[in-house]
Parts: sequence; structure tokens; C-alpha cells
Amino acid sequence: MNDIQTQLNPDDVKLPTGEKLVVSSSPHVRASDSVRKIMLKVLLALIPTVAAGVWLFGFRALAVIAVTVAGCVAAEALWCWGAGKKITSVIGDCSAVVTGVILALNLPAAVPLYVPVIGAFLAIWLGKQVFGGLGYNPFNPAVTARVALLIALPAAMTLWTPPRGMDKNYPNSTVFFGATGMEKLNSGQLDAVTCATPLGLMTDTGKIAHTGNDRKKIAAAKRNFDHVNTPELLKEYFWGVRPGCIGETCIPALLLGGILLIFFKLINWRVPVCFAGTLALTAGIVNYFFPGVTPPALFHLVTGGVLLGAIFMATDMVTSPVTNWGCVIFGCGCGLITAVIRIWGNYPEGVSFAILIMNALVPLIDRFCTRRPFGCGKIQGVGR
Repeated sequence: MNDIQTQLNPDDVKLPTGEKLVVSSSPHVRASDSVRKIMLKVLLALIPTVAAGVWLFGFRALAVIAVTVAGCVAAEALWCWGAGKKITSVIGDCSAVVTGVILALNLPAAVPLYVPVIGAFLAIWLGKQVFGGLGYNPFNPAVTARVALLIALPAAMTLWTPPRGMDKNYPNSTVFFGATGMEKLNSGQLDAVTCATPLGLMTDTGKIAHTGNDRKKIAAAKRNFDHVNTPELLKEYFWGVRPGCIGETCIPALLLGGILLIFFKLINWRVPVCFAGTLALTAGIVNYFFPGVTPPALFHLVTGGVLLGAIFMATDMVTSPVTNWGCVIFGCGCGLITAVIRIWGNYPEGVSFAILIMNALVPLIDRFCTRRPFGCGKIQGVGR
């Protein structure tokens, strides 16, 4: 190596100048997949969940999805027009369409149609373009919009309607619909009925934290969540027959979408596995020692938006870590925060908040999980 270096004359080494010198931003490693191809594959993976949502909640769900997607595309076009960017090139990558579909799947089917429009502009402008556009946003745009809508418009974001198959013969139907709702069900006024979600009923249930050695108290604690946690109800939850957002209910459709994303090599499987696994482990431990505080782990996995968030939102390429160990830490953090919010927080659901918090920690996670290249030493005062 020294012999080669001594033979090189610094005057013989010339850099290109003028038009021959091309300076560009990262990434410098090129792949065959373009942004458009990646987004189209994500849309393909979303088809089962979209189809299940429309089947369960009717054409109203399709209207919400269409309005949200149109709003996202319009918001991106308007921003590009104002910023002097070429509209067709930005819209053509289909990233706004993907954001619109994912945001719509996080909305209830009965939401007023002005809410998806507001959410679309929040997702594109606040969650994406204000940071410089695709690839520069530190937070998932759809998650950003959903959290903003949930805080600003909680009443509109919690208009839960029963899906197809949820009627007066549903297990423990009185618990979900209430006395007034049951009267409407019995009279056939299905379109006017709203109902509670399993997580909402869990949050409203008084917790039995201390059991001691009293057998009656122990038995009462174990029965504390029987109204929302029975084998019959868990089966209904699994197939999507439960109130909730358009895309969070049908577990088989979500799992199929996740398998497609892994097959296309678009996501790191460690994120959803660690996300769901940590949530299940935390809820299972708490339920084992304090059964009156929270239902078992399986209840938490098949209710709420944990799988929708773990598969389609936490795995976003831009806002998730780049290393395998980083993905493990990120997924475990999302699962732990979700469990804490669900069990002890004021909100019945914590998936979106957990993802948003962990998005903010991704640079720190990458800093400590990215390995130094072989042969590179540690620079004094810089850290790793």
C-alpha cells in the first residue's frame, strides 16, 4: 500500500470541473425501484384492508377514503404550485395517495366529510412539505394528521358506527349499544345507531387494582372485563365485526397486507413484530398480576389500531430506523408506550401517540445503533 502511494503524484490526480463535476444530495446508492414503484406496491398491500373496510362499513367508508385521497393530492398540488415546483413530478410518485389511504383508514366511517379534508392538508402541509417534502419529514404524515384531528375534533373522530354483522344478536350487544341504541336496533333504525368500541368500554370500566388474599375480590377482578372479553367476542373482533376506524378492524386483511409488504421487502419485519409483541407482553404481565386492571394480551392485539399502526405506519421508511437493532428498539418503544396509554392513560388508544413519540427518537436511535465502518476511528469530542 505504501509503495502504491509513493508512486502517485498529487499533480496527476485531477477532479472534474465545470459541467463534469456533478454534486448531488444523498442517496448515492441507486436501486431499480423508483418511489412510484414502491408506493404502488404499498397501495397493493393496502387493497385487502381497504376492501375489508368498505365491506364492513359500507359505501360511506369508500366516500371517506375517496375524499381523503383527493384532499391529499390537492394539498400537495397546491403546495407545489405555491413553491414553484413541478406539480406532475411530485404528484406522480403516488406518495400523496398512499398518505391519503392510510389516513382514511384511521378515520371512522361516520366522520363528517370536512374532517378528512382538514386532515389531508395537515398530513401533507404540516406532516410532510413543511420539512422539505418526501424523504425529509421526521414524523409520519398520516399519524401527524390523525393525532391533530383527535386532539382538535375529538367528537367527530369518535363517531363509531356498527359494522356489517353487528346487530341485536351480537354478543353482549346491550353493553356496546346501550339501552337507547338497543331500542333503535329493535325498531330497525340501523343507520342512526352509534356504539362504543371495545377499548372505549375497557377504559370506562373501573379498575380493580388491589386483590390481596380475598378470594371474592380476586374472582371479581378476573371477571372485571368479561363484558368485552369473551371467546365469542374475541372471534368477532378478529374478523373485524366491531366498531372502530375503517381500516383497523379486520385482522386477516391487515396480516395479509403485512405479508405482502415483507414479500416486497418494503418493511423490516422486526418493527411490527416487536411492536405487537411488546404490547402483548406488557398487557399480559399486568393482567397476570392485576387481572382487574386490564384484559389479557389477546384482547389488546385484536382491538384498536395496533396492527394497522404496526404494519403500515410504524414501518414508514423515512420515519423508522435504518438498522435491525434500531428497528427492534423502535418497535419495542412503540409497543410499551401504547400499553402504558391504554392501561393507565386517559385515551383508550395509544398507537398514534406512541408512533409519533418514537418518530422523534429515531435520529437518536440511529446514532447509537449505526455501526462505524471498518477502520474508522472515534473522533475526539464527536461521539460515535
